[in-house]
Amino acid sequence: MKNVLSIILGGGQGTRLYPLTKLRAKPAVPLAGKYRLIDIPVSNCLNSGVDKIYVLTQFNSTSLNRHINQTYRPSSFSSGFVDILAAQQTPDNPGWFQGTADAVRQYMWLFEPWDITEYLILSGDHLYRMDYSDFINRHRDTNADITLSVLPVGYDVASSFGLLKVDGSGRVIDFQEKPKGDALEKMKVDTTSLGLDAEAAKEKPFIASMGIYVFKKEVLAKMLKNNKECTDFGKEIIPFAIENYNVQAYLFDDYWEDIGTIESFYDANLNLAKPNPAFSLYKSESPIYTRPRYLPPSRIFDCQIKDSILGEGCILEKVTVNHSMLGLRTTINEGSVIEDALLMGCDFYQKDNEYKADIAAGRVPMGIGANTTIRRAIVDKNAHIGNNVQIVNKDNVQEGSFEDQGFCIRNGIVIVLKDAIIPDHTII
Repeated sequence: MKNVLSIILGGGQGTRLYPLTKLRAKPAVPLAGKYRLIDIPVSNCLNSGVDKIYVLTQFNSTSLNRHINQTYRPSSFSSGFVDILAAQQTPDNPGWFQGTADAVRQYMWLFEPWDITEYLILSGDHLYRMDYSDFINRHRDTNADITLSVLPVGYDVASSFGLLKVDGSGRVIDFQEKPKGDALEKMKVDTTSLGLDAEAAKEKPFIASMGIYVFKKEVLAKMLKNNKECTDFGKEIIPFAIENYNVQAYLFDDYWEDIGTIESFYDANLNLAKPNPAFSLYKSESPIYTRPRYLPPSRIFDCQIKDSILGEGCILEKVTVNHSMLGLRTTINEGSVIEDALLMGCDFYQKDNEYKADIAAGRVPMGIGANTTIRRAIVDKNAHIGNNVQIVNKDNVQEGSFEDQGFCIRNGIVIVLKDAIIPDHTII
């Protein structure tokens, strides 16, 4: 794996994850109470022995830069690194990144001098655990020019993916990016060939690309140089490659979630709080790394907590928490009820004198006030939520932007903005 260079694509504006991406890049969005999305692919790389890692970003990369710099500091005796590469204007490329392939193309001058044999192209917004060494060894064993990681999917999500067909040797013979209607029907295959039983194959009759690729070094360089009009891997580079190169499929048979929307982000986080989650944070042989913090343990006084995950440094007093995720430094005052909610916590503790000054002045201090109910919601970091507040989507609104009031609603999920102030007795 020392001959592999990993390139993690940070994505564009992340509009489908807005407002969580209002002030941060998509890979910097908090995950599971203490991590960030970028920690997943970086941890997979490190656990697989891939230690040369670049992260390509374009929007709101300040917090992502800080997280990478504070988290991943390889030994000075190691050749490994995790570096951020932001979009930049140059004489040859006066514009910003125009797509996934264009982002890689604009930095090929930096990638090509590396003495490596493969490029591992990853996405920064997926939740999964993969040993990339198996993936890369399959690529080498089949002498592939490109290998795509794939998984079987059903009708409910098929049109959101690039779909493909393979022959008996695993070679990709057809690829369609996000087909719909008749084009979707034409991409149906018998997925029992992938090892699924008849019932599972009926439920999942499509083979989807996960947006994870291995390229031979010279193949990627040649394709990007000779096809400068192609700006996206899924839409242009991969379909072209199928006709001209040996493109293989690698079946990934485990949990994988594309965290590209508010709903998928919410569901993926709360699924971690179930008794037997599909994705576990607790595998010692392949840990998820993140920035070390020197926080006290959580303090829980006279509370009822069920099917939930609490980050470090939380302070809870006489509250009820059910099927929820509480991030670092979450403070909840007595009588409050948190249910089916994701609270991202705080970046710091509010100082005692500031807290007392807020109370004295009638302002809302940081944290969750007393006798407040939060249900089916996401509360971003450093929120100030008052006493007797109801965040329950009482009118069952599915979509709405109320940023001047400190919140939005996406897919029926209320999202309280970062640093928002929700006054006492507010009902949302």
